[in-house]
Amino acid sequence: MQPNASFWQGKRVLLTGHTGFKGAWLALWLQCLGADVTGIALAPPTTPNLFELAKLASTMRSHVCDIRDAQALAALARHVQPDIVLHLAAQALVRASYLDPLRTYSTNIMGTAHVLDALRGLDSTRVAVMVTTDKVYRNLEHPYPYREDDMLGGHDPYSASKAASELVITSYRDAFLSQQGLAVASARAGNVIGGGDWAQDRLIPDCIRAWQSGQTLVIRRPDAIRPWQHVLEPLAGYLRLAEALWQQPALAGAYNLGPPTDEAATVKAVVELARSPRETYAVSYEIDSNSPHEAGWLALETAKARTQLGIHPRWTLTEAVQRTMAWYEAQHAGADARALCEADIAAYEGPP
Repeated sequence: MQPNASFWQGKRVLLTGHTGFKGAWLALWLQCLGADVTGIALAPPTTPNLFELAKLASTMRSHVCDIRDAQALAALARHVQPDIVLHLAAQALVRASYLDPLRTYSTNIMGTAHVLDALRGLDSTRVAVMVTTDKVYRNLEHPYPYREDDMLGGHDPYSASKAASELVITSYRDAFLSQQGLAVASARAGNVIGGGDWAQDRLIPDCIRAWQSGQTLVIRRPDAIRPWQHVLEPLAGYLRLAEALWQQPALAGAYNLGPPTDEAATVKAVVELARSPRETYAVSYEIDSNSPHEAGWLALETAKARTQLGIHPRWTLTEAVQRTMAWYEAQHAGADARALCEADIAAYEGPP
């Protein structure tokens, strides 16, 4: 089921993390749906970045604010008086979490607590969707997909911080927010691909940087398996989840969002899809035993989102990779980034 434009028309939406990759896509989609969007985030994290290329600052209210600053965040929330909050702001990179664990913990745990605390006593807000990650589970490398009631945990600081944020979300929902009529849910998705991502240590951006500069792409964990999906898939899930919570607050809780289990794929498989039929794109697979620990196998069971929310992925992995590569190639050739995103959104919303 697609997001309902009539629902979002005129809704006051507070979106954290709108200058990031997923946040910029979501800000643009909300504008296409007619929502009144206010963003809170740090300055864009990379150069180039989708937020600036798509000229989003000119079509929404954008505030630079660190979610670790509780007072500034609360003041902005009171000013906006949002109907719906979509919380995406985070330190979202595993390798970066090894380099600066304290920033990761303070942003992802206390930042989430600050967002939720800013909603206490805010009568205007009826729904909050808190975005975490597929990496919140205690990953034992078992060959089965994780369900929402499986044990939380995390080896690396990023995963651990997001698992801890899930406990914070549950506590604020049960202790405070449900009693004031605010439905709170967490959405666990990850490994998204799509045009407009230039982050370090992410697979497709690493591919683009290497291949557009004529270099050989070096892949150090080719056999790692992840639930890859186009960025519009989880964003559609966040929007549909918010719509459902508005109508049925009892649906509050945690939801996995991802592709069918049998579409989880290795890093190597995604790379080969990305460079086919581009024979000039070179790649070298070199397993690095000295790299920081990352889970080798991860997949999600999405039956809860499918049965309770009617969420079904639209694009296969092959189509997601093809659309992603086409976006980057068109943008590199001079196409307008915002127009490319709007075309992908229109295609996603259109008939199968």
